[in-house]
Amino acid sequence: MTTEMELVVGADGVARCVYDEGIDLREIGTLKITRASHVEPDAEGYWWADMGPVGGPVLGPFRSWSEALGAERGWLNGCGTLRQPIPSPPSPGVC
Repeated sequence: MTTEMELVVGADGVARCVYDEGIDLREIGTLKITRASHVEPDAEGYWWADMGPVGGPVLGPFRSWSEALGAERGWLNGCGTLRQPIPSPPSPGVC
């Protein structure tokens, strides 16, 4: 599977992205990996993407794990969260 990986580098030299194994990020520096969501199934076998760790909504239900992962990536890229500071603690919000 080929995916595109958006790597955003800030003026401070810190790079952010939605993690993907397409690029070995250890090659560009020290890593700090932070969870942006939780993709989990429910009791009926539907999948949900909880964007709560970055102050977002719960997306779903989806019939497959891959659909939920696609929605998760789309929301993260579409809402511009790569270019915004991660709220700490997360504050509720949608784009």
